[in-house]
Amino acid sequence: MIVRNIKDIIGTDKEVFAKDGQWSSRRMLLKSDNMGFSFHETIIKANTKTHIHYKNHLEAVYCVAGNGRIEDLKTGKIHKIYDGIMYALNKNDEHNLYGGSEDMRLICVFNPPIKGTENHDENGVYPLVD
Repeated sequence: MIVRNIKDIIGTDKEVFAKDGQWSSRRMLLKSDNMGFSFHETIIKANTKTHIHYKNHLEAVYCVAGNGRIEDLKTGKIHKIYDGIMYALNKNDEHNLYGGSEDMRLICVFNPPIKGTENHDENGVYPLVD
């Protein structure tokens, strides 16, 4: 059994920050935990924009606090995000994620799992970990 406290992750190498400061990702379960997925708490800063295109991963996201929106770059459709909203990037959907009027707290699951140190490259992609 794995039991972790988010307070023990904040401020360690398992808390990763966006290169431009628009988010932080607290990685609670990683590839090394052998669960078949990774599990993160992500904080999206208010009034920010992040371009994301997970070509190598599927992701499900559940908002538990704050607000923002997600823009599907294929269709142009924009969806509001707030407490209780879940979205899944089931087709490696390229998108922009916008922080709203307050920070957003998201719970995220990645398949395949990430190693833990990944950050978005210039195309919004996490590398695939062997």
